Amino acid sequence: MNSDPRDYKIDISSINADEPKAEAPNARPFLSVRFDCCRVYQRVYRNRDGTRYEGRCPKCMRAVTFVVGDGGSNERFFVVE
Repeated sequence: MNSDPRDYKIDISSINADEPKAEAPNARPFLSVRFDCCRVYQRVYRNRDGTRYEGRCPKCMRAVTFVVGDGGSNERFFVVE
């Protein structure tokens, strides 16, 4: 059997699984939202001020806002009916 010339091996022995993973430098916080109106999922990103998560249903454009504040929720997934 001929081997594929694109085959290669990567040495990952130097990777430490205990190290914390670095976040992407431009990563924006988001919530996972399911819009029941159109049965679709959409990420809703935090605004630049860091005060709210703002988004829209990708099909019907229904707007949704989640306020960031003290005593809020640790949940990252929400369903909008």
